[in-house]
Amino acid sequence: MTYEIPKRIQRLGEDIQESQLRYHNRRVLVSKEFTFDSAHHLHLYEGKCKSLHGHTYKLQTILSGAADRRGIAIDFADMKRIAKERIVDRLDHRYLNEALPPMNTTAENMVVWMYEQLDGALREEGYYPNVRVEEIRLWETPTSYAAVTRAMMEADEDES
Repeated sequence: MTYEIPKRIQRLGEDIQESQLRYHNRRVLVSKEFTFDSAHHLHLYEGKCKSLHGHTYKLQTILSGAADRRGIAIDFADMKRIAKERIVDRLDHRYLNEALPPMNTTAENMVVWMYEQLDGALREEGYYPNVRVEEIRLWETPTSYAAVTRAMMEADEDES
């Protein structure tokens, strides 16, 4: 394999036109991952998790959107900002039983709250309906996670 150094940087308006920046008109998935450390304990649970303990959580946010005129569905920097403001910064190095609304702080409960936080932010900031939450995954350990999808959340709304 040979490697070449570009002889010239592509210039907007000369080598490529603005109308060419968006390659397609399809909805795509974009994802961002985060980690945070928190402590909690579970109620009505007989086992190790009954006692106060901590986890290094891994959060994966999966959004979908159609590309704008630049070819971008949502800027990764905006995804990061929203998830940090609405979720990560509120939970990192916190006692989850106090930081979250009243709930048993299971991964199953937390992932639904996280979905609601991101969905609400996308609506408030005007990204919705083009950009939507498709799935939220929350790993409590490297091998155990809970997830919720848009289809699951919408089905639950229909049944209410």
